[in-house]
Formats: sequence, C-alpha cells, structure tokens
Amino acid sequence: MSSNKGITVFSGGSAANSLVDVFDAIRENKSCLLSYIIPISDNGGSSSELIRFLGGPGIGDCRSRLVRLIPKFPPSPERSAVADLFNHRLSSSSSSEAQQEWYSIVDGTSPLWVGISSAKRELIRSFFNNLNLEILKRARPPQSTFDFTSASVGNLFLTGARIFTGSFESAIYLLGSICSIPDDNVRVIPAINSNFSHHIAAGLANGEVVVGQNSISHPSEPTAFAGLSSDRDREHEGVEDATLPGSLPTLRKQNIKFSKAEEEDLPARIERIWYINPYGQEISPPSNPKVLESIKDSQAIIYSIGSLYTSIIPSIILAGVGSALHSSPARHKILILNGSLDREVGPSAAPFTAFDFVEAIVRAAEQSQGKPWSGLSVAKHSSLPDLPQQHLPPPDQAISATKATILRQYVTHVIYLEGEGAPKMNRSNLLDAGIECIRLYGRRIEGVGDNGNIFGKGMKYDGPALIGAIEAILGRKGDSVFGAKSRRNTLDAY
Repeated sequence: MSSNKGITVFSGGSAANSLVDVFDAIRENKSCLLSYIIPISDNGGSSSELIRFLGGPGIGDCRSRLVRLIPKFPPSPERSAVADLFNHRLSSSSSSEAQQEWYSIVDGTSPLWVGISSAKRELIRSFFNNLNLEILKRARPPQSTFDFTSASVGNLFLTGARIFTGSFESAIYLLGSICSIPDDNVRVIPAINSNFSHHIAAGLANGEVVVGQNSISHPSEPTAFAGLSSDRDREHEGVEDATLPGSLPTLRKQNIKFSKAEEEDLPARIERIWYINPYGQEISPPSNPKVLESIKDSQAIIYSIGSLYTSIIPSIILAGVGSALHSSPARHKILILNGSLDREVGPSAAPFTAFDFVEAIVRAAEQSQGKPWSGLSVAKHSSLPDLPQQHLPPPDQAISATKATILRQYVTHVIYLEGEGAPKMNRSNLLDAGIECIRLYGRRIEGVGDNGNIFGKGMKYDGPALIGAIEAILGRKGDSVFGAKSRRNTLDAY
C-alpha cells in the first residue's frame, strides 16, 4: 500500500457506481488508497424483507459497490460469472417461483454457477446453506415466512456471511476477497459497523416527519408519520419476526416495492435528517471508527453524486464525522453536484440549487457535532429566476465572513454540469463564500413525456472530463483536460 494520503468518497450505491472508473483512475494516478463510505440505512426493496425477517443493517449499497469493484482487466470468465451471480435478483413473478430459484442456487444446480470454479462455488454455497437454515429456523408459517421475491443474491450472501461470522465487517471482507477486490488499493467502509438495523427520518419545513429511507426517497404509499395506535401496528404485534414489539409499522413492512421512475413531490423541503430507534425516537449513533481514520488520513474528501439526503448525509450526521471533516488535513473537499434533481431535493416548485446542496452538507456536519445551524442568507440570486419569490432570501443580506468560513471547512470546490434538468448553479454565492466552481460539459439525459415529446431529465458526467477536473484540483493536470478536443472534455473554472 502506498504511503501517500488517501482519498475518501462519501457515496451511496447505484448512482455513484457510474463513477467507479473515474475514482479508480484518480486513485491510480495519485498512487493512494481509495475509501468509499457507504450508509447502511436502506430499508427498501429486498433489504426490507431481510431486515424484517433476519434483522441487521441495510446492506444493499455495500453489496452494490463491492460487486461493481470487481476488476474487469485482465478479462476473467470466473470474475464475470461471480459478478453475474451476486448481481442476480430472484424472480419477481411470484414468491414460490423465486423460492424455487433460490433452492437451485443453494443446491448448486442453478446455471448461475457455470464458470465458477468448484472450490469457490462450494465456499459460497456454504454461506447460502447457512442462511437457508437460518430462514427455516425463523419461519413461523403461515404468519411469518421469508419472501424471496426479487431478492438480491448478493444481499443474501452478505447476510449469510454476517450471521455466520457475527460481523458485518467480516462479511464485507469475505465478499471482497471472493470478488478479487485488492483491499490494499480500495476499501468499502460501512458508515456504521453494526449487526443491527439503523433507520433514518426526515423533518420537512412544514413540520411533517417522514420515516424510513424508502419513504423519503421512493415512497410506495403515502409517507406521513404513522401513529403508534394504528390498526396496522396492532396487526404486526401478532407476528414473530426480527423487529422489536411496538416498532413503527413503516419499519416493519414486508418486501417494500417502489419505482424510481415515478416520484411524488414532497409537500415541503427536507430540513434535517436524523437516526431513529424502532419506536421513532431520535438517536445519535457513533460512526464506524474506520470512517474517522479514513477522513483523518486523506488528502481529499469527495462528496459523490447520489441521493443527497439518503446516500450522502446519513454518513455525515453520525457522531464524530463532522468533527473529523472539520479538522481533516485534506486541503480539498469536493462536491460533485448531481446532474439531475430528484424527490429529495424538491419540491419541484422550489428545487435545490447548488448552494442548497452545499449548505445541506454543512448543516449535516455541524449537526454531527451538536452545533445549531440557522441557515445562510444569500444576497445574490440572479441565477435563480425559477424560484418563487417567497423562497428567495432578502436581497440586502449577504453571507457573513464567519459563515463563509464554516462553509469552506467542509466544501472547497463544486464540480457541476449545466443543462435542462440539472440543479441551478448560483455561482456568485459560492464564490462569495470562497468555494471554487468548475463547470463541465456532459451528456444530456432524455425522457419522453406523456404527450410523446422528448425532454431533458438531467445531465450525465463525461468520465475523462471529470477525471481531469479532479486531477486539476488535486494538483495534477491530466491530458483529459488540456489535451482533449471534445467539447465535453472542457472545463471552466471560476
């Protein structure tokens, strides 16, 4: 392992997976360790069923990153087969069909095993068999049985390994070893190292509270905070599962299904995220010590693209993280701004701007340290013509020198894209705070409206351009910035 200080990336799962090659190129060029900090608060999809039936953390994002990190070069048929196995989802048609598919994996007859050596196959199967036994032991038919519908095979393996070893961290190490991920170059670090579930809640500007990560980002039903005396709560009390008696109903749902394509607006902006216990009370869990070590030994901190309030901020609000970011020797703390807007940074009538993204990160870091954050007043907002007047700050108020200093302690650079569907860039406000802004040209993401018209849903980063921008910030001017002829590979610094 190189003695150079490393790079720490705060990210979630699927969105940041598209930038793994970018971050790997930066790591290789800087000859340093790359660490991904991943939240464990996911409670949607098949993760909800694992949590309900077996307990434990939300492991989907960690599994997603580990499998994405499987080396592609030199080409290896076995590594490709392992990736296909751990990326596979069981049938979504019916629970019985998914269960039969699972049994074929457990008994070794599934075609997914083709291309995987017998030694590795039997090692993986041993953990599948251990998990299968655990599922049979905990079943209480007909009231409580495990629903395999759409279950991620990789999530099932991580859960089996965690239960067998008694350690989530050991399960991650095992999956990384099986996937041939060089742990002296790259690490996947769960934000909380725990064998227990950790859930989040969001407080909205109108006073409402939304419980659970899935309800915050991709609701499957109305998301208002449910009262503890509801009929659904009483129904759950007759079911024996891995959740504590009296837990909030929204945290005990079975196999939550959702669509990322269709999102209802939140009724108001998210103001704050916090962790809750199963009864809905706010708690302040400590961060994984390895997260703090990574931050303290980094030359750069990167806040990656992804869902702001469910992928990035859940790792920042943990006790110890804000202080570590504040005192980190890293000279560069870079926000890669999302190329599109989602439910979490709405509502659509008043979407987040680049400045709002920065302030949300700063608020989270201050919250981690128990410091109050009253928000900032911004004087210049000429770049935000779409915001209703009631959402604009008074024009005679400016960012104070004190609060500008606070901003720079957590974010020093913002890399962004301009285009239809992308967050608005209020560059002058960020420059007033001493935050450098770097504009890149990317690819347009298109959608089709109900009337058949094509519209811009957002922008997508061009890999070489993003590599060049980050290297320019870190002090190494790559060919992708200065030698490229493509318009996409051009950046503008302000």
